[in-house]
Amino acid sequence: MKASARNQFIGTVSKVLIGAVNAEVHVGLKGGETIVASITKESVETLGIKNGIEVIALVKAPQIIIVTDFGGYRLSARNQLQGTVTEVKPGTVNAEVDIELKGGEQVAATVTNDSVDALGLSEGQPATAVFKAGAVMLAVAD
Repeated sequence: MKASARNQFIGTVSKVLIGAVNAEVHVGLKGGETIVASITKESVETLGIKNGIEVIALVKAPQIIIVTDFGGYRLSARNQLQGTVTEVKPGTVNAEVDIELKGGEQVAATVTNDSVDALGLSEGQPATAVFKAGAVMLAVAD
């Protein structure tokens, strides 16, 4: 599949919770992490999403927030993937920051250069990629 979303995670559906309008879909990654997607009930039906099927979870890089220190706070964002910064690619205004998860998956985040400086982001640093369940799109094979 070709898509503009930088983050494309292949995983297996481990849980589907159906609500009146929306559904919560849990996708297990090979490293043991779980991504939670909030999609419409209609999308679950249309895509045939159920436990055990393989899906691709897509998240655009600007939707990723990087946290290096929670300072004792908890966040409402369901997806909090811990890893290590592998590369910081500065641009004129923004930078791409790549974070490797324990299973080897890469998360690409687009943040401002000011944020890179404020967080002191550099290769080898622990960081958490945070994004809301509503930022996740799911794709299935035909």
